[in-house]
Amino acid sequence: MPTKSIPLTEDLHAYVLAHGSPPDALARELIDETVSLLPADAGMQIAPEQAGLLTFLTRLVNARQAVEVGTFTGLSSLAIARGLPADGRLTCFDISEEYTAVARRYWARAGVDDRIELRIGPAAENLRSLPVEPHLDLVFVDADKPGYLTYWAELVPRMRTGGLIVVDNVLRGGRVLAPQTVADRAIVEFNEAVLADERVELVMLPIADGLTLARRR
Repeated sequence: MPTKSIPLTEDLHAYVLAHGSPPDALARELIDETVSLLPADAGMQIAPEQAGLLTFLTRLVNARQAVEVGTFTGLSSLAIARGLPADGRLTCFDISEEYTAVARRYWARAGVDDRIELRIGPAAENLRSLPVEPHLDLVFVDADKPGYLTYWAELVPRMRTGGLIVVDNVLRGGRVLAPQTVADRAIVEFNEAVLADERVELVMLPIADGLTLARRR
């Protein structure tokens, strides 16, 4: 089957970014501070274009109840919270007080801290404390890769019909074609399991390190 996709060169990537809504001053400051404070770990931060997409998707599905697994310094949670209505709620799960302390500062500065609850501890265990009935509108997963299948198992039954799950790093820098690490192999297994899950319809997008969008049937 012929493909209509084209290689995304650096110049073409720059063109794509230039023709989408850019991060505002606060988001840009958070991006820069993360790189400055945590140069060895800054790669865990989502790409700026992913932040814009998260806000867009949150508004598109009219999300009021959202969950994030893996918060880091808060760019993704800031993006989701900004897409929620004033009475919307985002519950964030992370294991690091250090990283999320940065997130808390930016949530407050953005005026969205009142719609975010942060729960520190093992995500799999804490996810089980959520109501079991389908109630979630939007979920973003960007945490430890071997945990993805466990998080999926906890989250899908809690999604309302039409709810959206967004999963990051599903391409692993292209290594899904030739897995090299435990994390790579975990993502390959995850991708195959999600593809076979009849509870959802999905699309994988080559944005940044790959995003899977799964809609609950």
